[in-house]
Amino acid sequence: MNVYERNVLILPCPVGKVSDGFHTFDELYEHRHILFIKLMNCRPDKSWKSRKHEDGSVYEGDWFVAGMCLPTGDVTYHLEGKYWDMAKVQEHEFAPPWDGHTAEDVLNRLSNWEQSI
Repeated sequence: MNVYERNVLILPCPVGKVSDGFHTFDELYEHRHILFIKLMNCRPDKSWKSRKHEDGSVYEGDWFVAGMCLPTGDVTYHLEGKYWDMAKVQEHEFAPPWDGHTAEDVLNRLSNWEQSI
């Protein structure tokens, strides 16, 4: 057994049930999903959703990709399928090409987007 195999965090519950004392990971992801969908619905002209990535592949399980094409750059998230109908935005057969953005890029692009909603 190497150091990486020994350094596995063992939790007494599923990761989504881990809490900071106020919210679980599951709750925080649900907040993020709904907030992003509501933001997209405010600007459907900049927003889209697709069940397939640009190459036709799909995310494992019942998930889809959704995004916004902002002046500061693209912002995308994978969202649970149960939110599909809540997103009142353009449906694409394939997602637009991914520009390689990171989680930090998404935060910067959203933070720097000055356009009124």
